Amino acid sequence: MERVYNMTFASVYPLYISKVERNGRTKEDVDEVTRWLTGFSQSEIDAHVASGTRFRDFFADASLNPNASLITGVVCGVKVQEITDPLMQQIRYLDKLVDEVAKGKAMEKILRA
Repeated sequence: MERVYNMTFASVYPLYISKVERNGRTKEDVDEVTRWLTGFSQSEIDAHVASGTRFRDFFADASLNPNASLITGVVCGVKVQEITDPLMQQIRYLDKLVDEVAKGKAMEKILRA
């Protein structure tokens, strides 16, 4: 887990974008779900990317959306709602949101509106 925590958000962010673009979605969709989950503004997300913020610090600075607990499902064979480590759960929440964008799910459903 430490390896994941110490990965930079900037190293994973382009992978999220590539994943959704292969399925007809956009960088803006990734940014929207990231802003929704973390409470960051777009300029804050851009700053984290530019500065090479580690996932550990990225989520430490975030104000997690109160509806984040409504995110359920499986990522990497694990149910996100059953992950007991808070940081890993937050990382997997973001993974799950990006997966839902890539699968073409409606943004209102992804954002638990």
